[in-house]
Amino acid sequence: MVSTSNFQVFGIADTDLNFAGSEFTQPPEFDSPSTATGVYVTIHGHFYQPPRENPYLNVVERQSTAAPYHNWNERIHHECYRPNAFARILNDRGEVVGIVNNYEYLSFNIGPTLMSWLERYDMEVYQKILEADRKSCQRLNGHGNAIAQVYNHIIMPLANERDKYTQIRWAKADFRSRFGRDPEGLWLAETAIDYATLEVLVNEGIRFTILAPSQAERCRPFATSNCPEPEWQEVGGSQIDTTRPYRCYLQDKTGAKDESRYLDIFFYDGPISRDMGFNDVLNSSHHLSGRIRQAVRGDHRPTQLISVATDGETFGHHRGGTEKCLAYAFVTEFPQNGWTVTNFAHYLSLYPPTWEVQLKPVTAWSCSHGVDRWQDDCGCASGGGWHQQWRRPLRDTLNGLRDRLIEIYDQYGCQFFHDPWVARDHYIQVIRDRSDANINAFFAQHQTHDLTHSEQVDALRLLEMQRHCLLMFTSCGWFFEELSRPEGVQVLCYASRAIELAAEVAGVELETEFIFNLALAPSNVELFKTGDEVYRQLVTTARVSLKQVAAHYAITSLFTTYQREQRLYCYKAQQLDYQMQRMGSLNLAVGEVLLVSEITREQTHFVFAVFHLGGWDFHCCIQPFSGRRSYFELKRLLFEALQEASAAHLMLRLVQSFGDDSFSLRDLFAEERQRIMGLLCHETLTRLDQLYTQVYRDNYGIMMAFHRDELAVPPELQVATEVALGNRFLSSVRALESESSEGRLSINHLGELEAIAKEAQLLRCRLQHPEVKESFERLIIQFLWRRLQDHDLGTIAEDLQNLQRLIQLNYNLNLGVSLNQAQEFYFQYLKTHIIPLCLGYLQRNHQEIYVDFAENNNSDTRVAVQIVSEGHTSQLHQIRRLLQLGQTLGLDVQEWLNLLG
Repeated sequence: MVSTSNFQVFGIADTDLNFAGSEFTQPPEFDSPSTATGVYVTIHGHFYQPPRENPYLNVVERQSTAAPYHNWNERIHHECYRPNAFARILNDRGEVVGIVNNYEYLSFNIGPTLMSWLERYDMEVYQKILEADRKSCQRLNGHGNAIAQVYNHIIMPLANERDKYTQIRWAKADFRSRFGRDPEGLWLAETAIDYATLEVLVNEGIRFTILAPSQAERCRPFATSNCPEPEWQEVGGSQIDTTRPYRCYLQDKTGAKDESRYLDIFFYDGPISRDMGFNDVLNSSHHLSGRIRQAVRGDHRPTQLISVATDGETFGHHRGGTEKCLAYAFVTEFPQNGWTVTNFAHYLSLYPPTWEVQLKPVTAWSCSHGVDRWQDDCGCASGGGWHQQWRRPLRDTLNGLRDRLIEIYDQYGCQFFHDPWVARDHYIQVIRDRSDANINAFFAQHQTHDLTHSEQVDALRLLEMQRHCLLMFTSCGWFFEELSRPEGVQVLCYASRAIELAAEVAGVELETEFIFNLALAPSNVELFKTGDEVYRQLVTTARVSLKQVAAHYAITSLFTTYQREQRLYCYKAQQLDYQMQRMGSLNLAVGEVLLVSEITREQTHFVFAVFHLGGWDFHCCIQPFSGRRSYFELKRLLFEALQEASAAHLMLRLVQSFGDDSFSLRDLFAEERQRIMGLLCHETLTRLDQLYTQVYRDNYGIMMAFHRDELAVPPELQVATEVALGNRFLSSVRALESESSEGRLSINHLGELEAIAKEAQLLRCRLQHPEVKESFERLIIQFLWRRLQDHDLGTIAEDLQNLQRLIQLNYNLNLGVSLNQAQEFYFQYLKTHIIPLCLGYLQRNHQEIYVDFAENNNSDTRVAVQIVSEGHTSQLHQIRRLLQLGQTLGLDVQEWLNLLG
């Protein structure tokens, strides 16, 4: 007999891939050999989103096309970035048998601008990505899966030399601050490369990059004593052997090969990479393995690397659910084939290049015309027949602006910095951490003298001008078919902000010439005709002034209780005085606020008055603070006018005090405007709800008659019923969520929800409300967290029953509630608490049973486990309840239930 103390059931100690069910397979153990042998597999994901932040507010605003999500970053995150951190392996019943962090096995780069967003939006996934790199370093002799990426995805061959260096230096510094190590490799935007770019990579200590096979011109093996001058092999038609790395040498001043200066290059397998995006390769891990097997060379070479590269968003966003295919391939399919999952840096350490390569002059992976996709009407686009004649004028216009900004930066930067361009390269330290202490440390390192506050503001404006100058070359602005798309507008917004910052520091006016040059860029859209109109209609209208920020603060103060110090987007708002009075339906607030930019340290002291006449009618006035006496006199006059209860009189006072310039509800930033519109609608919606509820109650019998006779219910009655029941259901869900704060689900509210659901099903109503779905997800997570954290098994039976009722409501009403986070939380708890409870129970008993499970990816092993049926009955009952909770959540725990008897 084998005691449970002598083996580790299901390998529960050290990995997320410790399956609870009978389809368990152990993740591959990898003891890195000193030399490479056999077949190695690397799948590289290029994870990137264009920067979408409003240049003035430093946040991504709502994008209606991404519905039901807030913006496209958020949507793709929930379809791709998070699922890959928690990739499911399912059994044939659709139950979860394992959760894999795909980033532990993928070679990957994640754009720095995307990583910054992830860090703010989902710290759990962000930490899983960092953890994955650490674990891959441990598994692969110190070579992590993560590589760096050109900072904001500019096309490097089209950048000037300074920008090339800054892009790579920012990329390295950003990478180091996150992953705690220097990057070995770097992903070039669109894999765009020329020899000038290659030289910068070498000078910056980058060891390797990844290119498309079409970018190689010719290659040959290294010289040997037997063959001192091997012949070049022409491979310009994507014919290069992608199963080995290559070395690309720079030339010395005489034009000869400089054997001390080189970059190692991997060429990914083009056909497989294409098929991953456009064919059925990712439909199953079996398909993926089969396709890779076809690429394995059968020429008895001792080692070979099968590598593929594609947009990381392919895995879950472009191809829904394919992160599951990757997970199973990494931990089961590939090891069963005897293949080692690795990354480029690790393979390079085992098998350095024995061949050299020469590249075509200027190339990229998504343009067959070099890099013309980002400067000319070359025909490469994703649209339906539109021209791209706007590309060259846009490129020329931005290049011209960049050159003017260089002059300004040189002229004014030397007043503040010992070396303005070194300061720009180091500015990434401030971008990563805008705390006062860090900014002060930056100035201490680079300033020519102790800068005054106003000098610090101008110095930061100059650096921000240069940051936006780099951002305006983000490749996405040229990638698609039309200038007026969001990507083109975004790069123009960056240019606009750079122009403003230049004017603030140097007093120069660059916008007139800029707009004039944009007129040479023809749009495909009749509304715009040319780029200057795109700029006027979509860019200048999106600008945000400090007055507008103050107006936003003033109007929202009527609906929000602000603290004395409040963060407002990228501004700190310090409330110095505030007073609000109501007179009937009239509301007046007067105050003073100090706004401080977290980006440039610019600060402005404003006085505001906001007058709400009721409904949608707001009148907000802003002016600079001019003194305490005049401010108090202003307050006195305005509140005296309010006491007369005359809107006309108060409006006259506002005009006399502030002038004709004013702000209204439409001047609020979109997020807050929509929130306030919802609040203003609340009273109307409440009255409508009461009306619909009355119609529903009065006509309930009639509706039942329609259903009995299988007749179509009049739409007016059906709508009234769905509104009435939907609002009742939402109210009950809110009440349930409120009363479940102690970790218990209210039986009364659950019963009410079940009754409403039964009524809705009887009357064939759909209770589709976004807030209901969100509340259900929160309820399940909160319940699990509080319920399992206290480790009290005494009430598990009742809690399990209530949770089952809640989840069944979701299924019955087809609410679309996601159980993903609940599964992830339970899966971790299963490993850390439930399975140890099972093992402890089994070890204390002596009755013999047998269990089958797969061991070390090889064969099924029959293991004898000794337990007894006597004693600990109560504990056994509670453990089984905990396991049944896993079943309710959709996890495969049947093997453990069988084991316990």
